[in-house]
Amino acid sequence: MAMLPTPLEAERAAARVMARCDELAAISSTPGQLTRVYLSPEHLRANRLVGNWMRELGMAVWQDGVGNICGRYEGLQPAAPALLLGSHLDTVRNAGRYDGMLGVLTALEIVALLHSRNRRLPQAIEVIGFADEEGTRFGITLLGSKGITGQWAEDWLACTDAEGISVAEAMRDVGLDPAAVSSAERAQDSICAYLELHIEQGPCLEAAGLALGVVTAINGARRLNCTFTGHAGHAGTVPMGQRRDALAAAAEWMVTVERLTMEYDPHVVATVGQIESLPGAVNVIPGQVRLSLDVRGPQDELLDALLAELLAQAQSIGTRRGVGFDSEEFYRIPATACDPQWQQRWHDAVMQVQDNCLMLASGAGHDAIAIAARWPVGMLFVRCEGGISHHPDEAVTAGDVALAIQAYCRVLDITDPLYI
Repeated sequence: MAMLPTPLEAERAAARVMARCDELAAISSTPGQLTRVYLSPEHLRANRLVGNWMRELGMAVWQDGVGNICGRYEGLQPAAPALLLGSHLDTVRNAGRYDGMLGVLTALEIVALLHSRNRRLPQAIEVIGFADEEGTRFGITLLGSKGITGQWAEDWLACTDAEGISVAEAMRDVGLDPAAVSSAERAQDSICAYLELHIEQGPCLEAAGLALGVVTAINGARRLNCTFTGHAGHAGTVPMGQRRDALAAAAEWMVTVERLTMEYDPHVVATVGQIESLPGAVNVIPGQVRLSLDVRGPQDELLDALLAELLAQAQSIGTRRGVGFDSEEFYRIPATACDPQWQQRWHDAVMQVQDNCLMLASGAGHDAIAIAARWPVGMLFVRCEGGISHHPDEAVTAGDVALAIQAYCRVLDITDPLYI
């Protein structure tokens, strides 16, 4: 029996997803906004609500040792590795209602279709609502997904939030045992692959006039603190040709960063997001400028080559202007490639529902980054209005969600012994 929904079934499934996104959006620690952080009362309420929806679909439900909510719809071969579907249930502060939640709720609709037809796949389907992708509370991202892959660092339990509450204390407050974090780890042979549906969080699909796109990779990132050091002087007495203006050097470099990155490759981006000019007086030539650099791209080699060129340009500009330059990298995450076979499956499924398919990299991080360290991952993007995300104006349409559900079902209707 085919597992493909009729158009009416897909529309009704999408309507349920949209309504449930609204229900989850009402679970917030900030009135009039959506804020739901790791191990907060709101996090536990969201887990209970999603757990109830899972039980209605005949799933076995549990909350694991790091706070992920998990549901399992058993397959015909109980010992076969499960196919894991999902995304995250936590949010940034003053968030939109689809980032993360859309992926969990569309996954439930896949199980709902199977359940309504009394059908089982060869392997089990597990749906997971990850506990902390955003890192909003403790400043550590991917806590939920790194819990199931055994990537928790020992010192994370001691990290504190803005109120001085540690991760360990927060876990005990909600009935979790900090000493049992490792119980969340899943064995290599318990899962065969992970699929994540997510809003794009960017404008590419909308610009292409497409509802869906297939993710090829999740961008790697490098973040640096940079400093230009010149010499402060009187703004009225030092001639222009004798100045060592740190801000002028930084400004020239910022324009160079933009130009070189645009020329380098269409898939890489670079951003100077913070800048501080010292001493910061209207009548003093800036003697020092501190600024940030964020560089991202889908291939580490390409990213590192661009970064090296940008830093070389900073040195060159500084030397010509008599200004020193130095930098310190404080954050690095490698690019994560999506599994080629799952890319192809998603591509074929998307082609069947919208006759065209955009393949694109993700500029934002996802739980799939952590999961890819252990299992193959595949991701589907859904268009969001204006590319807006992490904001209350975040929006998707029910029609696009219906198409996404149809593509999701087509992916799972294909059985391949490689993944069973």
